Amino acid sequence: MAHSSDRSQKRLGSLLNGLRAAVLGANDGIISTAGLVVGVAGATPHRETLLVAGVAGTVAGALSMAAGEYVSVSTQRDTERAAIARERRHLAEDPAGELAELAGMYQERGISEELSHKVAKELTDHDALRAHVEVELGLNRYRVNPWQAAFASLFSFLLGAAIPLSAMLLSPDAWRLPVTVVAVLAATALLGATSARMGGALPMRAALRCVVGGSFAMLVTYLIGSLVGSAAGL
Repeated sequence: MAHSSDRSQKRLGSLLNGLRAAVLGANDGIISTAGLVVGVAGATPHRETLLVAGVAGTVAGALSMAAGEYVSVSTQRDTERAAIARERRHLAEDPAGELAELAGMYQERGISEELSHKVAKELTDHDALRAHVEVELGLNRYRVNPWQAAFASLFSFLLGAAIPLSAMLLSPDAWRLPVTVVAVLAATALLGATSARMGGALPMRAALRCVVGGSFAMLVTYLIGSLVGSAAGL
């Protein structure tokens, strides 16, 4: 039963890690690509320019997102491994002191001295390193996978970026901006509400945050694109 529970927790941890990276990647793909193509549309109406800028921005953004996730998660994992290695060394050098330290942590949480020592002793006898890692360091054994986070970010970014890019390139010239704005705001609202619901938060509040953020990004980039386009004579 214990091994089955460990496997279930590992699968859950892996799923949550991938979900976190995917949500961030999709949101970044939608917002950053929307800002890019709307900004370019503010400067020039040429569809070819929008295509080149949109595709280049999408590829660059997806690779940057994946690389950033890999570096970030790898750094986190390396830091955790170093902390666990130090804890393993401390247990080998001073097991009695580590036992007393573990018992003291339980006492700080409101458990009586006698029961704290009993719990610490039983946990140490079962798996001393795991007990210290989880209680003292606040870590668990199911550390995130940097490759999983990187690929989840990469593909979700591409999927998210396809929404504003398709809306901008496939819409008639007169409807290009309105269609893109509506598509982006609907996608960000849906993504925010879905991720909030999965996390047990209020979906409307999360959706509103996403809509406000997306609207602000597109407004600013459109104004900047219009100013630069006018100054450059485009």
